[in-house]
Amino acid sequence: MEAPHSPAAEVADPAVARLTLTSPDQTQELGRRLAKLLRPGDLVMLTGELGAGKTTLTRGLGEGLGVRGAVTSPTFVIARVHPSLVGGPALLHVDAYRLGGGLDEMEDLDLDVSLPESVVVVEWGEGKVEELSDDRLEVVIHRVVGNTDDERRRITLTGVGARWADAGLGALTA
Repeated sequence: MEAPHSPAAEVADPAVARLTLTSPDQTQELGRRLAKLLRPGDLVMLTGELGAGKTTLTRGLGEGLGVRGAVTSPTFVIARVHPSLVGGPALLHVDAYRLGGGLDEMEDLDLDVSLPESVVVVEWGEGKVEELSDDRLEVVIHRVVGNTDDERRRITLTGVGARWADAGLGALTA
């Protein structure tokens, strides 16, 4: 992984990390590394256009958490649970793309029941799941436009709430 474009931004706010990645393999590796910081009750919200790498990052999270089953996009089933194989938290992977009604439709999935003992990852969750927890990790993935390497991504991880104040997001950029 390349160093972040603006190292000063990391120093200014320990709950923010910025990275530039050049391949899906690096995105998946970031997921594996991020999994080491996650614990039961964490809500991770993924934002990015179609094909940005949200599911690739989640696949790495699943590998890092040691969960069962192939992590694939849950677009058509909306939510998929991957139980832990190593005694850790389960991974609840949600795709909110087809859900339009915000928290009401999300409540039908009973995510608040699963949240305390799982790591809940929601793709397309912006504006839909923020009320589930005062603490969450927001991950925004942008394709680098105008670059000859169309695999290049800029990723910003922002920890919201006290849980993320000293969680070590800056270590992900090392």
